[in-house]
Amino acid sequence: FQHYYITNNLRITMILLGLLLLGTLHISTALDNGLARTPPMGWLNWERYRCNTDCKNDPYNCISADLFLEMAKLMKYEGYADVGYEYINIDDCWMLRDRGADGKLVSNPELFPEGIPALADAIHSMGLKIGIYEDYGTKTCGGYPGTKDHIEDDVNLFASWGIDSLKLDGCYCNASEFSTGFPAVGAALNATGRPILYSCEWPLYEYRETDKIPYAEIAETCNLWRNTEDVQDSWASVDRIIEWFGDNAGNLASYAGPGNWNDPDMLIIGDYGLSFEQSETQMAMWAMMAAPLYMSNDLRTLRQWQKDILMNQEVIAVDQDPMGKQGVRVYQDAKKKHEYWSRELADGSYAVVMYRRDSSGLPKPYTATFKQLMIKTKTAHVRDLFTHMDLGVYTDGITATLPPSGSCKMFKVTPIKSQF
Repeated sequence: FQHYYITNNLRITMILLGLLLLGTLHISTALDNGLARTPPMGWLNWERYRCNTDCKNDPYNCISADLFLEMAKLMKYEGYADVGYEYINIDDCWMLRDRGADGKLVSNPELFPEGIPALADAIHSMGLKIGIYEDYGTKTCGGYPGTKDHIEDDVNLFASWGIDSLKLDGCYCNASEFSTGFPAVGAALNATGRPILYSCEWPLYEYRETDKIPYAEIAETCNLWRNTEDVQDSWASVDRIIEWFGDNAGNLASYAGPGNWNDPDMLIIGDYGLSFEQSETQMAMWAMMAAPLYMSNDLRTLRQWQKDILMNQEVIAVDQDPMGKQGVRVYQDAKKKHEYWSRELADGSYAVVMYRRDSSGLPKPYTATFKQLMIKTKTAHVRDLFTHMDLGVYTDGITATLPPSGSCKMFKVTPIKSQF
């Protein structure tokens, strides 16, 4: 009996230790950085500057330390940081084509003569944060060394440089590896002890092959994740992204919330492809989608109206709403010429966007009923978030006139409770 008692207790102890170990392993591989409680905001070079490493012939636009420092200074001293923009993100092509003799990544000395740590120190001295790019595959999309087989070394190197955010791409590898590879990088990030925001391109590659994207697993691994194709410098590209998110809202919104965000890609306001109205629409729709707000533009050349849109604090407040509930498309006409979006906010109000897609004719009036907008009220206070005007009390719905070709109206709707 004594032998059975000791053996049985030993077996129970071993089982408990095993369960504890499994729990520990689960915690270490899941995202555990306390970051991105609201969608991150900042600047990212890719859409505007791509892989321009030719500083000899194009010093003004090459992706050098000078460019990132200029953008950081403008973000700090022209008011962007005051409204929430804080990350300066380096994308692909920042490194040499080969690793060093010690196996470590090496920044291109022609682009970063003092190295990435010096750039990080300068950006941190302005109260901002710095992000960097890598790829889970054997190479980055630009053909530079990937992190596969070097995960721990690369992540520790980034932490030693003072990096605050990592964007991990998915070129030069098989999507079947993502369910192990992306979590492995996340676990390595956790193990550094440095809070590093984790941006994943995981679903971007999965969606090309399957409609069964493991968003629950992705949300456990990443702070934000790119869902669909890269934004290009055109209204057609922005509109395609809006349409895709509207069509897939039911598959996406439930995974968004504090610490985890769907990412429709960069803001291109201030580049070449958007009109004034279309710029307002991109800003409004990204806020409705609780999207990261990463500008990819030349902050040195923005017009005042573009700055005003990018720094619209009322629209940014919708994006940064602490409840983190992603907005959804609640109505679209049969010909997909106009649609309405609604997003519930933490204070009990709703953000609403009325969006006109078609390009025919003159401005037209449209009416969105509160029922269509999924707002349970008869009357509500309505405020225009771009004109910053209180419009008064509306009954049953909102009527607004929209010009053609990608215009919108964005409102904050506060239901009026019945008085008895």
